[in-house]
Amino acid sequence: MKIKWRKWNRAIHRDVGYFFFAMSLIYGLSGIALNHIGDWNPNYIITRKMMDVGHPLDQEITREQVLDLLKPYGEADNYKKHFMPNPSYLKVFLNGGSLLIDIDTGEGEIEKISRRPIFHAVNYLHYNPKKWWTWFSDAFAGAMIVLATTGLFILRGRNGITRRGAIITVAGIIVPIVFLLLYY
Repeated sequence: MKIKWRKWNRAIHRDVGYFFFAMSLIYGLSGIALNHIGDWNPNYIITRKMMDVGHPLDQEITREQVLDLLKPYGEADNYKKHFMPNPSYLKVFLNGGSLLIDIDTGEGEIEKISRRPIFHAVNYLHYNPKKWWTWFSDAFAGAMIVLATTGLFILRGRNGITRRGAIITVAGIIVPIVFLLLYY
């Protein structure tokens, strides 16, 4: 009895691809984000807002005075605590950010930090946060090998691995080799 290896190859490729669809998106999105980490912060959105209270501040500023400063900027409810890191500046800790204000000029900057939607979560998973997730990620890595290998043999004929597919596959192998020869 002849084994129908092409049928099994397609079935394995299809089912492994379905099962690891979400993982492919997770690693694809986080991979793009991490490749460009020098251009942007893929995990957090940082916003800065300038403020000016219009007058110098006292060295011994009270909690109530700080809350009064924060009210016009909608940050009074976010107040945590404050301190003077040096005689010229007041640092105010807020939920999700902070404020640094020059007490001589009354000018400052509110910095707010929030998690970037989607990217924070996929980057968290990309960093392998738990042991069982590392095992699942290893299974995904193995599945990528299976998908790459079975994918070579899905098509037959002029578009298959013996003709057009071979040329494209060789081109795809040459690119990383050239990169390694040039930069490694």
